Order: sequence, then structure tokens, then C-alpha cells
Amino acid sequence: MEQNVVLPKQKVLGIEFGSTRIKAVLINENFNQISSGSFEWENKLIDGYWTYSLDDVWSGLQIAYKELSNKYEVAFGEPLSKIDSIGFSGMMHGYLPFDKDENLLTPFRTWRNTTTEEAAQQLTNLFSFNIPQRWSIAHLHQAILNKEEHVKDITFLTTLAGYVHWKLTGKKVIGVGEAAGMFPIDSQIVNYNQSLVKLYENKTADVDKEWSLLGILPEVLSAGEAAGQLTIDGAKLIDPSGRLKSGSVLCPPEGDAGTGMVATNAVAERTGNVSAGTSVFSMIVLEEALSDYYTEIDMVTTPTGKPAAMVHCNNFTTDINAWARLFKELISSLGLNVSDEKLFTTLFNAALNADEDNGQLMSCNYYSGEPITGFEEGRPMFLQMPDSTLSLANFMRTHIYSALATLKMGMDILTQKENVTVDQLLGHGGFFKTEKVGQQMMSNALTVPVSVMESAGEGGPWGMALLASYLIDKNDNQSLENYLEKKVFSQLDIITLDPEKKGIESFNRFMDRYINMLEIEKTAINYLK
Repeated sequence: MEQNVVLPKQKVLGIEFGSTRIKAVLINENFNQISSGSFEWENKLIDGYWTYSLDDVWSGLQIAYKELSNKYEVAFGEPLSKIDSIGFSGMMHGYLPFDKDENLLTPFRTWRNTTTEEAAQQLTNLFSFNIPQRWSIAHLHQAILNKEEHVKDITFLTTLAGYVHWKLTGKKVIGVGEAAGMFPIDSQIVNYNQSLVKLYENKTADVDKEWSLLGILPEVLSAGEAAGQLTIDGAKLIDPSGRLKSGSVLCPPEGDAGTGMVATNAVAERTGNVSAGTSVFSMIVLEEALSDYYTEIDMVTTPTGKPAAMVHCNNFTTDINAWARLFKELISSLGLNVSDEKLFTTLFNAALNADEDNGQLMSCNYYSGEPITGFEEGRPMFLQMPDSTLSLANFMRTHIYSALATLKMGMDILTQKENVTVDQLLGHGGFFKTEKVGQQMMSNALTVPVSVMESAGEGGPWGMALLASYLIDKNDNQSLENYLEKKVFSQLDIITLDPEKKGIESFNRFMDRYINMLEIEKTAINYLK
């Protein structure tokens, strides 16, 4: 080992099971990433349900950890055998029911499934609280409505993160932010909403089952609470080589929405974050619960149980990416070679020079359905008027505005109907890779300052590692908000852009045309099959 290599005083592991990748990051006492590993995986459509094999859960975890462990040994000259704290997160929601012998009763039904519409509508009406189709309670109730045989045998229902945590520690627990994707949470008690639990028990009293809802759901824990220790068997599940020792403490498992909040320091009231990639969602931490429920808004919580409103849009940059591939094909046909980074940077920067009316161009970026605007299907479209000005600048700004339009409609429900105040949004994701362009246009569209920080690109697994660090590193009674603000993010550079008057006016004119254009989208769906 080289003499100048300084061994970390603290080793904290964060692992996130995302939709396309299992990512593991190891951080030190200064919250810097010191090693990482990953494994790519894909969901499969089996018997009408999107699912992942549980065998892939463990093989993927082991491959990601092995890569991380090998990199650590190369960097520090010693094997990775002892980790101080560990945290697991995963794609939220979904359905993993187990029987008394710990057998999975159905293949894992992921958040992507849209097979629970009847159950979601029934529960939304029963609770007067929006229950999205992807929530665990919607999957459970749909199984009841379908009279599925396995329902009577359920003894434990959890999410992907909760399942992994259970197998590694023996503890059937879950973080409150993740629990909020299973069943509505009462932020006053940081637990499942007891009055809604009673409503559900009454509604299902005649169902052939021996379980109660609270009897099968995992225990709810808040950030900073101990959630068990890595067992000997659990350590072998992560590292079959046997090098990893048991005894690491684990923080409550969380969902990817919660880790996104933590990774962007957006857990305090009146703050929020926007995750912007192929899809987009904003998470706004509220000062108090909303006065009414909206099918366009998901109510979840921060990892400490504060109410948070989620605006989720299925479509964001997919259409932009498709046009970029077309441009790259043209460039390649001319015998030229341009990197993806340069191509996207050039296209996004061109949008800065667009006419104020975008040349009267219009587009709809719906590749799939969009619940906020009531579309079950999508038909991506690009439109121009006979007198439109078709230029690269106008073309690109039109597509960026189109990507932002549905998010704007969802956010307006919060800011206009509920008078929610947002002091700042912190952005992360591929949309912000080109410096300032997407950031400024989002700020103009939402009329909120938008900030970007360097660490936001490290994403969910880093946020999960921060939650694991908080468990072992916080001062007595130190809140998560204070811990992140004072210890983690105080030294990081943040770039904030405020809304511009001309940009706001330009986007508002676009929105007027966009709302009218949705009627054309409906016609396209009806006639183009």
C-alpha cells in the first residue's frame, strides 16, 4: 500500500435497487464517495405483470457489491471486511406478499403495473385520499377484487427495499417515506393513518382471510432510528466470499423518492426537488397537509414523516432523446463523429436563441399515457403553422417547453389551488447536464428559483448512504434537516437561477397553445392506431 493512502475512519454503504440498475456506493466520514459498483437489470412482462426475479435481486446485489469491494481493495490496499452502517433503498410501491413459511406468493408486481385501476378508484373514494395504482394497498385490494387464491395466506406484505432489509437483518421494518407508498401516513404520529386502517378493515371484513392490515404491514420507522444489524447469513447474502463481517447497523430502508430528497437537501418545509430524466417528478415538502385530495398529486412523506406532495409525469425527455438520435443518424451519414454530450449540449444551447413565440411551433411529448392530463395512451407529435419559423432554436425550445408543460400543470394545483409556497427547487437528473439551459427554463416555467448542486448527480444510493451516516453520526436530538444543512451540504457549491420575466411570459404563451393542442392529441389517439 502506498504511504500516502489514508484509510477512511468511517465506511458507510448505500445501495439502491433502481428500475434499470442496482447501484452501490461507499462513502467516508466526509460523505465523499470512495468506491462504487453496479449491476444492470431489466423488468420482464410475465403473465401480464411487470416483474423482477428475486434471484436477480441477490445476484445483482452480489455483483454490485463485489465490484465496489474490489475497487476499495485496489484503492486502499486492504480487503473490505467491516462496514459501519448500511442502508437500502429501492423503487417504491409494488407488491411482495409472503406466507408464514416466507414463500413469495406471487411474482414481484412492480410500480410500473397499471392493473389496479378499479382498486385505486375504490380506495380513493373510500379514503377521500388519492391512492395511485402503483401503491401496495392498491395491489393488495385488486388481488382481493380478483379473488386471487393467495390473499388468504398472506402473513407479510412489503416493498423491494423492505424485502432486502428483512432478509439481511430479520427485521420487518420500513422507513416512513417508503411506507407512504404502501398505505397513507399520518404525519402527526409518523405511522399508518389509523382512521383509514379502520375504514379498510371494515370494507374487507367479509373477505376470506385471517390477517389484519396492520398485522401484515411492516413496522414504520423514521430516519435516525436503528433498524437492526447485519446478520451472519445477511453478510453472506451480500458477500458470498465471507469477507464481509456481520454486525453493521442498518438504517430504515427507504424508497427512491426519499433518497432523492436527501441527496438534494430537500427535506425541510417549503423546499423541493425535481428528478428530471425520461420521466419527471417533483417532491414538495409541505408546511401542512393539503386541504383536499387530487388524483394528480401523490401525498407521501420525507424520511422523517413530514408531508410531501409528489407531481409525477410519465413523459419528459423521451421525445427529445428520439429527435437527438435522428440528428445523430444524419451526422453519422455525413461521415462525421459527434459525441452524445456535444450533441445534447449543442441542441440545448440552441434553444437559448429561440424567438419569443418559439416560431409558433408546437409539440406533444406523450409516448405513453399521462395521468395528470387524463391520457391513457400517447402519440408524440410535432406541429407547425403555415407561417411558422422552423429553426433549430425554435424547434429545441418547443420540445423543452413541451417536456415541462405537464409538470407545470401539476405544480399549479399546489401553488394556485392550495397556495403552497416553494422557496426553492433543487434539480437533478440528465435534463440538467447542459449547464443552465434546462435549469433556467424550468425556473421560468414553474416561476420558482431552481438550484443545481454538483453532488445531485450522485443520486439515490448516495442519499441512502447519507441516511445510514445520519444513524451513527448525528448529535443528540439533531434533526435530519439540521444534519444535512450543517454537516453534509454546507461546503458544496450550489448554482441558483431565478425566473426571468421574459422567460415566464414566453412559457405562458406556449402553455395557452399547449392546452388547446391537447384536443389534437386526443384526436390522434382516437384515429391513429
